[in-house]
Amino acid sequence: MIVAAILRQKGSAAVETIAPSKCLADAAAILSAYRIGALICSSDGKTVEGMISERDIIRVLGKEGPGCLNQSIANVMTKDVKTCTIDETSEDLLKRMTAGRFRHLPVVTDGVLVGLISIGDAVKARIDDLEHEANALADMIKGY
Repeated sequence: MIVAAILRQKGSAAVETIAPSKCLADAAAILSAYRIGALICSSDGKTVEGMISERDIIRVLGKEGPGCLNQSIANVMTKDVKTCTIDETSEDLLKRMTAGRFRHLPVVTDGVLVGLISIGDAVKARIDDLEHEANALADMIKGY
């Protein structure tokens, strides 16, 4: 399954973003409110400047204590964000996410953020692909 189809299945391509100038407490509040694991850091809501995840916040919190929550997201966010395009496959995404040990991939078209794929989205798409292939093989064997 390609990324465009995964985004259609999700039903919404909306992506929560946060300005890098905001503080970690703001990011934690949004992550909690939406029950999500990562935010795209973007000043304009369209370009990917970075990413901040719950893991990033916990890592800094563990090292520096609660005072770190007043820190700017720009100091903590991942700046070298890996992205994907709408024509990549779920299999490609899973390989990249596993190799890079990350759980979210922003989807970018012509430099503009158009969606976000989580590892869960990619796994579900791959399982759907495998089930479809298995059913097609079973039908071929049965002579349908």
